[in-house]
Amino acid sequence: MNKVIIDGNSLTIEEFANVARNGYKVELSKEAIKNVEESRKIVDKFVEEEKVVYGITTGFGMFSDVVISKDETKKLQKNLIVSHSCGVGNPLDEEIVRGIMLLRANALAKGFSGIRLSTLNTLLEMLNRGVHPVIPEKGSLGASGDLAPLAHMVLVMLGEGEAYYKGERMEGKKAMELAEISTVQLTSKEGLALINGTQVMTSIGALAVYDSINLSKIADIASSLTIEALNGIVTAYDEKVHNVRPHNGQINTAKNLLRLLKGSNMTTTQGEIRVQDAYSLRCLPQIHGASKDAIEYVKKKVEIEINSATDNPLIFSEVGEVISGGNFHGQPMALSFDFLGIALAEIANSSERRIERMVNPALSGLPAFLVEEGGLNSGFMIVQYSAASLVSENKVLAHPASVDSIPSSANQEDHVSMGTIAARKARTILDNARKVLAMELLTACQAIDLRGNSGLGHGSNIAYDIVRENTCKVEDDIIMYKEINKCEELIKSNIILNRVEEKLGRLN
Repeated sequence: MNKVIIDGNSLTIEEFANVARNGYKVELSKEAIKNVEESRKIVDKFVEEEKVVYGITTGFGMFSDVVISKDETKKLQKNLIVSHSCGVGNPLDEEIVRGIMLLRANALAKGFSGIRLSTLNTLLEMLNRGVHPVIPEKGSLGASGDLAPLAHMVLVMLGEGEAYYKGERMEGKKAMELAEISTVQLTSKEGLALINGTQVMTSIGALAVYDSINLSKIADIASSLTIEALNGIVTAYDEKVHNVRPHNGQINTAKNLLRLLKGSNMTTTQGEIRVQDAYSLRCLPQIHGASKDAIEYVKKKVEIEINSATDNPLIFSEVGEVISGGNFHGQPMALSFDFLGIALAEIANSSERRIERMVNPALSGLPAFLVEEGGLNSGFMIVQYSAASLVSENKVLAHPASVDSIPSSANQEDHVSMGTIAARKARTILDNARKVLAMELLTACQAIDLRGNSGLGHGSNIAYDIVRENTCKVEDDIIMYKEINKCEELIKSNIILNRVEEKLGRLN
């Protein structure tokens, strides 16, 4: 059944991706409903007693010392949303917006935020009926959470702002009417509960992590074809080498390569042709493995974050206490997504170096730029240029966003994470890395054809056949970007990975 039940504690990255990308419906668990209602009782009690509590009966940020009367709490919450709707830039992709809505709902479902159940249900109705707010990609400092972009999400709940509905961009009010969803009038604490969190950076980053896991496997598959194209030495992947330096990613990559290349007639052993290969081949387990370990670290951090309460203040209904803290601060995610970007950049870096080894006749022993009538034809010369451009761009993007901070709210918020920038950068690096690996797949198949395909490995042969089902050996110059795009689509669709894993079992 295409449904995910959320309780604030058990959402998985796989469930997240199914909601964001595959339109799975979302429901609250019975326990979540109970927790939300208990939390709300505390807010109502404090408002009735006119107790001074940040964000409930006070202003925000530097205005935390300004007390708001009971009669003004509704206006306070609406003002918060409209004043904070300062996002700029292109709208975030629909899958990211759906992820944002799911993650915010899951955080609220924990029962520490004080939102009304009816307001939370409105957000879930929007998600389930396909009302996707237009959320600009820029404008968040990553603390106090993703205030500006999340405010754009809430605007549509109020019948303001803009949304996409059934593929059409329209006024938020119209989208809600067409979907037959009632708009809400926020009351005490609700505006803050909806926008004070890390869900924008986490949605962007979680999808990037999800895709990075598969891309790291594709990197092994693409490099296995390159190893064969260059008659690479498989002795370096012997498990004895890696067991004495037992990093998980390194060990797993070496195992993957040996499984992919098993049965190949195009690989060599130590001393057969040469004593050792260049680092981009010989050190593949160490390079790819380190990136895999980084991706696994980030995945674990994301799994914590998608099941966390990240707003302020937090309401602990069991003890009747409200505590103003800093769970909205995106630093755990900012550092993680910077790390993810660096890991992905290195996957692309090593791939570009392998492309260079194939197109350079001094390194490959193959025709220059992998074309038989060189001079008349340029062959794969500019494929390497394009790959070099992408990895150079990645090096700029890999500079950590988290090392920067600009004080805000008159220095009340004097350190911010820039976590949303880190997530967006990681996603761009991911896209660039995917393109470089597509170029490596295309280049390796051409090099294999020129070398003379004497029999590929059990796994690499599957990848080769799929690429050749969609592209042809280049005899005379052709429009190359079309071929690159075909290979990128094969990666994005997971066709190559799925078929390889059907044959060999799950890669690591």
